[in-house]
Amino acid sequence: MDGQHRIEPAPDGGVRFFLPPAERELLLQLRAELLSLLTSAPDDPSLERLFPPAYDDRKRDSEYQRLMRDELETGLRETFDVMEATAGREKLTAAEAEAWLRALTDLRLVLGTRLDVREDTFAGGLDLNDPRAPELAVYGYLSWLQEALVEAVSSASGFG
Repeated sequence: MDGQHRIEPAPDGGVRFFLPPAERELLLQLRAELLSLLTSAPDDPSLERLFPPAYDDRKRDSEYQRLMRDELETGLRETFDVMEATAGREKLTAAEAEAWLRALTDLRLVLGTRLDVREDTFAGGLDLNDPRAPELAVYGYLSWLQEALVEAVSSASGFG
């Protein structure tokens, strides 16, 4: 696998998936930060994208969140457990690749909310004078990784 094609479909429906150690460490750090946020600041506004209101009515939504939040968090934690367990592998099964896609989506949602990413945020490229530039670069990396993984999963499953 060359440097340009670190993520590609595997003949058996899985995905060849090589990440350099620094990238794996970054992703695992982001994972840990998000999971910590669930525990330390469960009402953080950036988490609302992961657990959006189900109802316009506050009372009904509060009841829904009370009943479902633990189950939703469990699913999120399980997804991130797959990410942690497979971060060092060079091949993912289709199910593991789908878990990675969910994890990348969740990371992008939280980071994008925190950075106030809009549709036009990257319209002129990354502004290195923007104080958010390092975090926006991470967001861009997550977007690239997600897109590459979507393409590989689609090709591996015959949809690409």
